Amino acid sequence: MTMENLKEGDPLIAPSTTEHPLYDSVVEACKTVYDPEIPVNIFDLGLIYTIDISPENSVRVVMTLTAPGCPVAGEMPGWVADAVEPLPGVKQVDVEMTFQPQWGMEMMSDEARLELGFI
Repeated sequence: MTMENLKEGDPLIAPSTTEHPLYDSVVEACKTVYDPEIPVNIFDLGLIYTIDISPENSVRVVMTLTAPGCPVAGEMPGWVADAVEPLPGVKQVDVEMTFQPQWGMEMMSDEARLELGFI
């Protein structure tokens, strides 16, 4: 779902298919990818907005960056795809970058905040 297709009341971040059997493995794979400037994985940083897994096991990851000018902006989607693709059962991976909504500190997990000294 793109921002243009949003209707009033739609969530800014599309829900993930958390009930899919592959969901937990995809999350674990995303947790192996780190923002090079921050010693916390991108999942706990809140950079992964949506993990959408089709019934055919195609995985669509919608992610963002801490800032649009992030030096690894061009590489990060590839890192995520490389982490998720080898998982058993995954047919294909599509990683999309978005800056809507903009990332904010409140999207970090408690673990990430603790790790970075915000708690």
